[in-house]
Amino acid sequence: MSLTLKKISQFLRHNSLKLRNVRHYCKKAEDTEIPVNPLKKYYSANDQATNGHIYDKKPFKYTCVAGKTYAWCLCGRSSSQPFCDGTHKNQFLQIKHKPIRFTVTETKDYWLCNCKQTKNRPFCDGTHLREDIQAKRTL
Repeated sequence: MSLTLKKISQFLRHNSLKLRNVRHYCKKAEDTEIPVNPLKKYYSANDQATNGHIYDKKPFKYTCVAGKTYAWCLCGRSSSQPFCDGTHKNQFLQIKHKPIRFTVTETKDYWLCNCKQTKNRPFCDGTHLREDIQAKRTL
């Protein structure tokens, strides 16, 4: 019995540390630099007025390679989140959101938005910390 309680407490401690690190990164601070998508002016998908379905209430950390082009899922229905797998092309789902193409200038870890509500697509800007987004239920 004590062994399972010990494992549960270790699990809870480990997960709370992970969430604390995510929230720390995503708070708006003066010293935190939010990256910008250099391809924003070349693709019209960046001008979509509405946001997609909330996939998750926390960002996704991914190591992006400089110069490589990625397709970030805006519709929130992709099975390979946070990247697009073409689910938006299914005519029966009637999804109007198209993926956001982006690249980065240096190879390092980036936080990609999973709530799909960010103003700086595809990078997390801390929007997922809003109470209305945290209250919504994800599928």
